[in-house]
Amino acid sequence: MRYKEFMGFRLSEIGIGTYLGDLDDHTDRRYYETIMRGLELGVNVVDTAINYRYMKSERVIGRVMEEAGREKVFLSTKGGYIPFDADSGEDPKDFFERNFLHTGVVDPGEMTPQGHYLGGKFIEWCFNKSLENLRTDYIDVYFLHNPEEQLLFIDRNRFLDKLRECFEVLETKVREGKLRFYGLATWHGFRVSRGSRQYLDLTEILRIAEEVGGKGHHLRFIQLPYNLGMHEAFSLKNQRVNGRDLSTLEACGEMGLYVYTSASLYQGNVIGRVPQRLKDRMGLEKDVHVALQFVRSTPGVGTALVGMGRVEHLEENLKIEETEPMNEEEFLSLFK
Repeated sequence: MRYKEFMGFRLSEIGIGTYLGDLDDHTDRRYYETIMRGLELGVNVVDTAINYRYMKSERVIGRVMEEAGREKVFLSTKGGYIPFDADSGEDPKDFFERNFLHTGVVDPGEMTPQGHYLGGKFIEWCFNKSLENLRTDYIDVYFLHNPEEQLLFIDRNRFLDKLRECFEVLETKVREGKLRFYGLATWHGFRVSRGSRQYLDLTEILRIAEEVGGKGHHLRFIQLPYNLGMHEAFSLKNQRVNGRDLSTLEACGEMGLYVYTSASLYQGNVIGRVPQRLKDRMGLEKDVHVALQFVRSTPGVGTALVGMGRVEHLEENLKIEETEPMNEEEFLSLFK
């Protein structure tokens, strides 16, 4: 396993995602076995969210860390969607009313039709519940989950106020020793043009983080989709930094941000769709290895997250570690 150095930590260049899967014990067991095997093979980055499998993914990771050791995992989780607890035995409506409505944690008038919510009280509730699910005293990275969804329903000034409110909560968690870093995990925000409604401006966002946390603020991570079919993070110059037009990956390098890529295998859609000429050019036979080689060789990518719930898929994917990443010249030639 190759590692990336960042702010005193060594992060594996491939990480395990825990998004998909049924709500049964069999899926829990597969995730448990896969993450444990990943730790044996050198993976230390594990990513989840409170709403992934209705809290069950967080709880599996909690079991792993309790048994393998908390220090073995560089852990990220997220909050932003109204969660449900699959293990609670409650009706989802009752769960929502008891935890969010009657407590005033959520104002239903500010919730999107997709169940997205951004607010300090809500993020604090999610953060504390994640600590409980994960059986840990601290989280390495806490992401605001797809915050750009709010921009479809509110104006940008109100959106920035909501971000500031959440950053204040997360900086407080850092001071309490319950959090190391925070950031934004996005789907559209960093890979659309500046004129798009859901566009996220890194300069603007970091200015708010600095206003809240000072020069030493802890917004140090972003997450966005990047793969053979969605390469805007590298190819689209949509960030304006000190008078220069940069890609999101270039801007993150300038600003000292670490990048997780999600959907590194295009959620499995690369299988059977990689041209033979690209395999020949990279000297690789399997579609998954071509896809991972593309992501891990991209300048500016920190850790490529791959959803893996089976040991055999993990072991197959990690065989790419036997191959050197492409150098920058080789990688850039793919775009010519």
